[in-house]
Order: sequence, then structure tokens, then C-alpha cells
Amino acid sequence: MLVVISILGILAALTVPALKNLGKSNAATSASRQLLDAVGHARALAIGNRTTVYMVFVPTNFWLPPVASLPAWTNTLSPAQLSAALNLCGKQLTGYTFIASGAAGDQPGQHAWHYLDQWYALPDSSFIAMQKFMLPSNQSYTNNNFAVYGFLTKAMPFPTVDATTLPLPVLPCIAFNYLGQLTTDGQNPASQHEYIPLARGTVLPATDPSSKTFQFSSPLVSETPPGNSASSAFTLVDIDPLTGRATLRVQKVQ
Repeated sequence: MLVVISILGILAALTVPALKNLGKSNAATSASRQLLDAVGHARALAIGNRTTVYMVFVPTNFWLPPVASLPAWTNTLSPAQLSAALNLCGKQLTGYTFIASGAAGDQPGQHAWHYLDQWYALPDSSFIAMQKFMLPSNQSYTNNNFAVYGFLTKAMPFPTVDATTLPLPVLPCIAFNYLGQLTTDGQNPASQHEYIPLARGTVLPATDPSSKTFQFSSPLVSETPPGNSASSAFTLVDIDPLTGRATLRVQKVQ
């Protein structure tokens, strides 16, 4: 009996880490599939609406003014808009939606902004790597031989379509033209692939110590294990500029 119990204990000790790693692997797989589907949805919306569609992401510290010398743009928000902004604190580095520049029914020469969907978020324990948000769109870093450029940035209503008081906040995004191609100017196809690196870990939004509600303050971002978004076991969503189609580039340590 003691021998049997000992064997069961050894098997349990060996199995638990494997199950934990399986959970992490499933979370990463779910995040990559969700992001692939979201990119495909943005492309389809651009083609279906015959207009430029932006897949917009939630950066950290999004409440800061677009120019340092200006007051915080959140001061111009209505109570409902401010509540929507606070709700997005929990989607920093994980949240996204789809916004169109013009749509069927707009008056000629008047291309209004349109939110085409709700705000989504990647699964827990997964987020878009922080460095993707930190670089200007014309600068890159090398991630396992892939040149990862910073997101395109665009001034647009946020966090709701009716938040139009100037100056509009500048948000990270990728854009698709009416042909479903990646674009940087709303018309012509982009000249380079768009690589979006996924990270495993946590993004913990700042909370008020007493009420435990979200507040406008920098989150705690942690990759687990450290640097996994650029390690030998990386996950990149690769978007072809001419077709706008996304594929997954994954390398796992054997």
C-alpha cells in the first residue's frame, strides 16, 4: 500500500506542471486564433463597407493628452463617456474594436467615424507585447528575424463615437482599405508586413486602494516567463500587406 501511494505521489508531482503548461499553451493558442479571426473580420468589414476600417487597440495610459502641453482630453468627456473610458482600463494591451472612416449613407465629402462593433479583449494570460505600442510606426525592432514595426497611429473618437471634442486622442491601430489591403494612408497598400507579437503573462490595471475600482494609472505589465514575446518560443501574427490576410508564425522549443 505504501509503495502504491508513493508511486501515485510521484505521478501527481510530474503531472501538475504538465497540466499548468498545457493551460498556458491553450491560452496562447486561443489568443492567437482570436487575433487571426479579428484581423480577418476587420478586412471583411473594409471590403463590405467599401471604406477604410481601422482595427484599434487599447494602449496603456491612453488617457494622457495627445500633446504634453495640452490638458488631459478626459476632462472633455461626459459622465457616460468617462465611464466607458474607465471600463477600458481593464483592456490595456488586450482590447480592440473596429472603426470605419466613412460608411454607406454618409454625405459626399463628409466621412464620419463609425464604431462597427463592441470592444473585445484577448483571453486572460495573453496580451500584445508592450514594445509594439512603444515604437513609432516608422521604427522597428527584430523579433527572431522578423522586423516588428510600431503600430500605425490615428486621431479618432474614443472611447465612443460621440466623443468628438478636439483634440482627439491618437490611438494605435492597423488599417485596411476598401480592397482589404493593409494601408497607412487609407488608399494605397502598405509597403511592409505587419507583425503583431503576442506575449504570455499578465496586465494588472491600477486600482484604487480603498474602493478597488479601476483608476487612471499605469498598469503592471509582466511577461511570464520574462521576455517570452521575443524569445525562441515566439508567436507572431503576420499580416500580408497586399492581401491583408493574416497567418500565424510560431516557433516552439523542442
